[in-house]
Amino acid sequence: MATPALALYKVDFLTASIGGGILKFGSFTLKSGRQSPYFFNAGDFYRADLLRAISTAYAKAIIADQTSSQPSLDFDIVFGPAYKGIPLASSTEGEEGPWGGGGIVGAPLNGKRVLIVDDVVTAGTAKREAIGKIRDEGGIVAGIVVALDRMEKLPSPDGDDSKAMPSAIGEIRKEYGIPVLAILTLDDIIAGLKGKISDEEIKSMEEYRQKYKATD
Repeated sequence: MATPALALYKVDFLTASIGGGILKFGSFTLKSGRQSPYFFNAGDFYRADLLRAISTAYAKAIIADQTSSQPSLDFDIVFGPAYKGIPLASSTEGEEGPWGGGGIVGAPLNGKRVLIVDDVVTAGTAKREAIGKIRDEGGIVAGIVVALDRMEKLPSPDGDDSKAMPSAIGEIRKEYGIPVLAILTLDDIIAGLKGKISDEEIKSMEEYRQKYKATD
């Protein structure tokens, strides 16, 4: 079966991420201790052209979701958790509206529907803190948009990585009942780069996906 072509905004974002050195391939030790064949560092979106690329990709991912069969993502303010999320939210503001961030700067959140924008969800701790801050300020969390969904299961409490486990994104969706969107997923990266990077690099990512794929 042929792999569906990626949406153009995903292709553009993937190209910008590789060209800007944000998405790298090799061997990387994650905070979880896992050895990953790829690494995504949104902290490197510091050039004007790269900030435009990611803000445009966030906006188009939101628009794509709103034109899908799912309920529309309705929000008033874009919010970025400290620290990486703040410049991401402020750059997306030009595409999508007022912004807030950190603890708390920018537009008032009271009575507003707030969309959280950030790079990735790892354990979900930072997103839970952001949700708590927004609610403390009287805001309503409308959803979360991240740059990358690694589609990766949480570590097992007993350290056994062979056990089936949910993802951090899946747990947040279930716990808070909010949509969590991503510009790119690991599946997108693999599909978009076949034939463009080495077969060995693709194989390493496919094996990593198989080993750590979440149940949701």
